[in-house]
Amino acid sequence: MINLTIIAVGKLKERYLVDGVNEYVKRITKYAKIDIIEVQDEKNPANDSDAEIKKKLEVEASQIISKIPKEAYLITLEINGDLISSEELALLIDKTTQFESNKIVLIIGGSHGLSDQVKQLSNKSLSFSKMTFPHQLMRLILVEQIYRSLSILNHSSYHK
Repeated sequence: MINLTIIAVGKLKERYLVDGVNEYVKRITKYAKIDIIEVQDEKNPANDSDAEIKKKLEVEASQIISKIPKEAYLITLEINGDLISSEELALLIDKTTQFESNKIVLIIGGSHGLSDQVKQLSNKSLSFSKMTFPHQLMRLILVEQIYRSLSILNHSSYHK
């Protein structure tokens, strides 16, 4: 069985996002085991210096790294990551679970992204768009795309 873990910086606050994520998580469990781990986000006032932001990213990084299971294939969501289609994400999940590891960890950073330390651990970096999305909304988009990918792999009618 595919084991998926999403490590996300920050808690979902808006009810509509919580409901949406929960709905897709429920659907995903038909095909895979999925866990979502939230790590505390460091508050980032608009006037933080680059050094302060870097320090906060390092604190978040240590929390993220402590939650990564051994022998997992790491996918980071980064603005400069590879742009791929839903079908290509399905293929990535399929090939990874067949040839690399049945544990896939997807990491969503906070408002300032991810530290270089976390990025360097990544096996694959993905970008879902050249646009910037709030990291809380990105979690909903990610679980929908995971469900879509698993539906593609299982020849479900969800992906048309």
